[in-house]
Amino acid sequence: MNTTLEPNGADHMFDTLGPVDDAAQRRLRARLAAEANAAGLLDVAYRTLDSPVGKLLLAATERGLLRVAYARADHDRVLADIAGAVSPRILAAPARLDVAARELDEYFAGRRKTFDLVLDFQLAKGFRRDVLAHLSAIGYGQMESYAQVAAATGRPNAVRAVGSACAHNPLPVVVPCHRVIRSDGSFGGYVGGAEAKQILLSLEAAA
Repeated sequence: MNTTLEPNGADHMFDTLGPVDDAAQRRLRARLAAEANAAGLLDVAYRTLDSPVGKLLLAATERGLLRVAYARADHDRVLADIAGAVSPRILAAPARLDVAARELDEYFAGRRKTFDLVLDFQLAKGFRRDVLAHLSAIGYGQMESYAQVAAATGRPNAVRAVGSACAHNPLPVVVPCHRVIRSDGSFGGYVGGAEAKQILLSLEAAA
C-alpha cells in the first residue's frame, strides 16, 4: 500500500495528454503540497536529487532534514519506513528541501565543506545518536577509525556498535560516516556502497 500522499493515483488522467499536461500535473502536485503544508497536514516532505553517487532521496520534517537515502536502499521502502516511524502524512514537496538540495549540490561541486542545515535526528536513538553527533565533528577531508570514534563517544570497546551506527546512519553525506575507516586503513563498509564511499573520499581529498 502506498503510504505517501503523492497523487500517483491521478496520474492516469494525464496518460493520453501531451507534454503540456506534464507541466499541469507538476503544478497540481505543487498546489497540493502548498495546501497540505498550509493546513498543517504535511509532516514529512520529500524530493530526489541527482548526484555523483546516484539519485538521493531527501526527506524533511518541519524540524529539519530527516533522511538522506541512496537508491540502493529502495526509496519506496524508505518512505514506507518513515511513514511507520514518523508519520504517514508524507508528500513530494520539493520546496521544503530546496536549501538541502542546494547545499548538497555545492558539496558535490567542491564548493562546500560544511553543511549549515538543521537536522532532525529522531530516526537515531541511544548510542547511535551519540555516534552521529561525533561524526559531524570529523572535518572535511579527515578520517577516523571505528576504534577512534568508539573512544571519542566514551565506549572504547564498542567498535562494532560504531560500525552498526554508521551502517544505519539516516543522514549519510550530510553526517559524514564515509569518513570512518578501519584501523588498518582500509575503507570498510558503507551505507551507500564501496564505490560511493570512494567517490566521496576522493572528492574531499581533491579539494
